[in-house]
Amino acid sequence: MLEPRALLPFDRAVLRMRPIRPHGMRGGRPGGSGPGGRRDRPEQAPRDPAPGERWIYGRHAVTAALANPRRRWRRLVALAGQQEEAAALLAGARASRRGEGEPLRLTDRLEFEALLPEGAVHQGWALQVEPLANLDLDDVLTAEPPDGRRIVVVLDQVSDPHNVGAVLRSAAAFGALAVVVAAHGAPSATGALAKAASGALDLVPLVRAVNLARALDRLKQDGFWTCGLDERAPETLAALDLGERTALVLGSEGGGLRRLVRERCDHLARLPTRPPLASLNVSTAAAIALYELRRGEPAE
Repeated sequence: MLEPRALLPFDRAVLRMRPIRPHGMRGGRPGGSGPGGRRDRPEQAPRDPAPGERWIYGRHAVTAALANPRRRWRRLVALAGQQEEAAALLAGARASRRGEGEPLRLTDRLEFEALLPEGAVHQGWALQVEPLANLDLDDVLTAEPPDGRRIVVVLDQVSDPHNVGAVLRSAAAFGALAVVVAAHGAPSATGALAKAASGALDLVPLVRAVNLARALDRLKQDGFWTCGLDERAPETLAALDLGERTALVLGSEGGGLRRLVRERCDHLARLPTRPPLASLNVSTAAAIALYELRRGEPAE
């Protein structure tokens, strides 16, 4: 058996990776973080990693990535003792492999954890991947439409990868077509975001729009009503009739919805929270709002 370091000939820069610390916590504006949530600060968004640093970790995230035919991967790394499960996972993979060398590497915990941010909850699984091909909004809107209501989630100035990942997870659970973020300032689609999404990154398109206001205009052209969450809005989300095509727009804690984005919203609505804790973490607000939009539909 090779020595662990020989098994993992990765760049030393990768081994020195450190976690992106969560931002400060406090209550805030519409759709933003409440106490116990993360505060989004676009100016501190993480840099886009180099290809060799792109890791997806956690059992669900790795499994979903390997099952996604749109995904390209390079190497699966697992803790020693999981060889049979890892081999079965690779045998059923629909994703295409790129690169040379052995597709599976087993290693000890020390070397394994050196690949990932400190404190990453990995469950002994990590997949080195290539970025998913970029989809634009037209790709989503021209795809074969699903039955029933069509929902798109739009995130304005939400930069924390845990929040974006959690919104993706809720989007997958409630059947949203896509999650749209700004091309600049949004976190990279790997690492903490993929872990928080728990596999949803490979199930729901994450669309990066150069201009969110124009993206909302494009949604309107396709018959979508655009509704922004605002804790000060006079009406609750449940009181509005938003039709069969709805774009749900959420802003970050602290900043809320920017003016141009807010002006593109056909409606503003609030969730029926109560003072003194009227605001919610953006991912929690998204989950509740998506449930409300789906409430009353027959179970599949």
